[in-house]
Amino acid sequence: MTRQLHSNSRLLVLLLIASLLLVACVAPAAPAPATGAQPAATEAPAAASGDVSREDTLIFASDTTDLLTLDPGAAYEFSGIQAVGSVYETLVSVEPGTPGVKPLLAESWDIQDSGDLWTVTFKLNSKATFASGKPVTAEDVVYSWSRAIDLNKSPAFLLIDTTQVKKENLKAVDAQTFEVKLPKAVSPQVFLSVITSSVAAVVEKALVEANLGEDMGSTWLNDHSAGSGPYVLTSWEREVAITLDANPTYWGTAPKIKRVIMQNMKEAANRQAAIETGDADIVQDLGPEQKKALEGNADVKTVTASNTQLVYIGMNAQKAPLDNPDVREAIRYAINYDEIITLTQGDAKLVQEIIPDGFLGHTGENPFKQDIAKAKELLAKAGWKDGTEIEALVPSNFPAGPIDFPTLATKVQSDLEKVGIKLTLKQLQVSELLNVFRAQGAQMVFILWGPDYPDPDGNVTPFTNYDAKSIAWRNGWENKEAAALAQQAAVADTDEARVKLYAQVTELVLHQGPYAILYQPLRTYSLRSNLDGFVFDPADTPNITFALISKK
Repeated sequence: MTRQLHSNSRLLVLLLIASLLLVACVAPAAPAPATGAQPAATEAPAAASGDVSREDTLIFASDTTDLLTLDPGAAYEFSGIQAVGSVYETLVSVEPGTPGVKPLLAESWDIQDSGDLWTVTFKLNSKATFASGKPVTAEDVVYSWSRAIDLNKSPAFLLIDTTQVKKENLKAVDAQTFEVKLPKAVSPQVFLSVITSSVAAVVEKALVEANLGEDMGSTWLNDHSAGSGPYVLTSWEREVAITLDANPTYWGTAPKIKRVIMQNMKEAANRQAAIETGDADIVQDLGPEQKKALEGNADVKTVTASNTQLVYIGMNAQKAPLDNPDVREAIRYAINYDEIITLTQGDAKLVQEIIPDGFLGHTGENPFKQDIAKAKELLAKAGWKDGTEIEALVPSNFPAGPIDFPTLATKVQSDLEKVGIKLTLKQLQVSELLNVFRAQGAQMVFILWGPDYPDPDGNVTPFTNYDAKSIAWRNGWENKEAAALAQQAAVADTDEARVKLYAQVTELVLHQGPYAILYQPLRTYSLRSNLDGFVFDPADTPNITFALISKK
């Protein structure tokens, strides 16, 4: 039987939508273009005033409990990046279906060998303006990247470590020319891929500086915006919804939808009901049960998209008993991967390596199958004591692709019990879990990861380089050989050389690393049949470009 929203729950949804649709009624009017007036530096850019009808509003329902910040220099969660990517822009963007990048704020760039360094020079598009109407300048770029480095939040390693950008090597040559110098250890092509991520987004310097507070403007940016993108942030009601309104002064092609509401809806059954009733226009992450229930519904179309995320178990290599590589290997052999894939009902692919299918360097090899005898042998070698418990943190009510994490964790718990490992599952809201995990506080964690940029290095460096303060660091795993191989692969000058090096990294991490990679999920969206222009691109920031969507 198809699950439906409880009547009270649906009433709350309808009241929420009504209240958010009315937000613009009290919003300050945008500056009048005819007079050329611009807002003062202390003012956030305003959305268009007046009511916005339901027909002009896109309701996007998903589980946004991972959301921590809307500051582009700090956002590093899937929901945050989706919102931030709709409001802010980067110098270059992803060209869907190709390994290259395309112009965005920069209309062109040039790479020169300067001896000990690479010099990359960008010419900004003279038409690019912020929502305030002021031009995007090279000084804004210098400020934005320097600010992200100084904030040093979760995504900062992309600039500080992966591309080794230093503030002193950033230069505004003139208003439309931005220059950055990179060490020869960094591949310029990897650099271009990296700066498609939201940490390299450009904010309006004057506006942010006028609202710095005590945290470099992060608190202010959670409720205001200072970008050049097709939308501006109107409101963020924590745990409930983010409202984005069309940027009335957008320098590119104007968005077709006037308002986007990113609604937090944790339960897949509620998302299914919302798309059926039309309370939502797009819902993200439906499970097999919900997909089946929607079959034959002429008002709804379901899109299953390829994804680059990996669902995995992280094992802290600095916390006993997981500090013993044999215990970690035993856990990998104790898991029944085939049964996990069956649980997903075909909405995931078995992948056990850190490079996802579809990326250069993916080997397609899956060496682990459940082998109870081998797992017990490895545990005996490690001196395993019966009754030893391992605590695993599990995101509560958060999708692990087509299934939820509690379901996945319970399945693994059952598998490990067969070899004498007692797994204690501790469910946390994903935002709370991430705070613990990022402080190296988790003994074991069930989590997922998606690359920050469309290159194998977007996974390999985080998973191997302890100094990058990303996944390897969170799991307490420092392996100099793995980090060195990853660095060599990133800067190798041919695809053939990179593939060979990545094969070595893959083999090393498979057996020595602190991970059990479980699968690569497909991503399921359902949308109302009157929508056009929906595209999901896992390599782009944001994954869904709201500005391209229209209603017919």
